[in-house]
Amino acid sequence: MAYDLSKGAPAPQPEAQVFKGYVATVTLYADRAEIKRKLMGKVTGARDSAIPLGDVIKVQSKEPTRLVNGYVQLATEQDRGQLRIATAEAQKAIANNSRTVLFTWNQRETYAAYLAAVTAGVQAQGGNPFG
Repeated sequence: MAYDLSKGAPAPQPEAQVFKGYVATVTLYADRAEIKRKLMGKVTGARDSAIPLGDVIKVQSKEPTRLVNGYVQLATEQDRGQLRIATAEAQKAIANNSRTVLFTWNQRETYAAYLAAVTAGVQAQGGNPFG
């Protein structure tokens, strides 16, 4: 694709990155993440969502193991109460959150790539992904 670099032309936008998690797919743009869920992913109450990276106050994650699925959650102000609670009930709330994507053991490379990309995206938007 050729870009017009003359004065006044819009800057080229980086390509969107797509990551397939467990029953959800994330499309990561420079300014937002769009999460689309399969029907099975919506059963728990989580919905499709678009999260502006500038609204992310913390990127929470747990690496997948052979026994337990991992996740990446883009925590916003709506999740502030959950960030303080560290119980099994909070883990369930994270898994059912519309801003969370689960990853299985076989998806651990995708998990690592998404975590790195979204962390860099939040930093590029001026946020602190580590809370």
